[in-house]
Amino acid sequence: MSHVEEFLTADEEQEIINAILEAEKNTSGEIRVHIEGTSKIDHFSRAQQLFHFLKMDNTKEGNGVLIYVAVDDKKFVIYGDTGIDRAVPKGFWDTTKDVMAAHFKKGQFKQGIVEGILMAGKELESHFPWDHNDTNELSDAISKG
Repeated sequence: MSHVEEFLTADEEQEIINAILEAEKNTSGEIRVHIEGTSKIDHFSRAQQLFHFLKMDNTKEGNGVLIYVAVDDKKFVIYGDTGIDRAVPKGFWDTTKDVMAAHFKKGQFKQGIVEGILMAGKELESHFPWDHNDTNELSDAISKG
């Protein structure tokens, strides 16, 4: 079993998916989580690459957020699309990243990801509220590389 497969249990993965569903309930924003072992390029660039590969840059309002985790590298990136970057306060992602990192340092990976998702969802809700015509534009499943 790879480190990626060992990183989270099936139950933990389901809790993360449930957090995505909860976070997206009150926003038109889209949140995805991608987990892989390592990256051959810098992690921010890899998150950008995956953001495009997962078609997260195709949302109507440019309001997708990717939480990227490289398990073996012990690195993660929160990457938001252009619509979000224009809307959220300066330093918002730093605050979210700090909360996630505090959990990760304690080995609480699922909890760190869940907290990051919920924080992103709250911010998305204030800038991109849910609309009755909203459709879930992206899969809520965790992708793995």
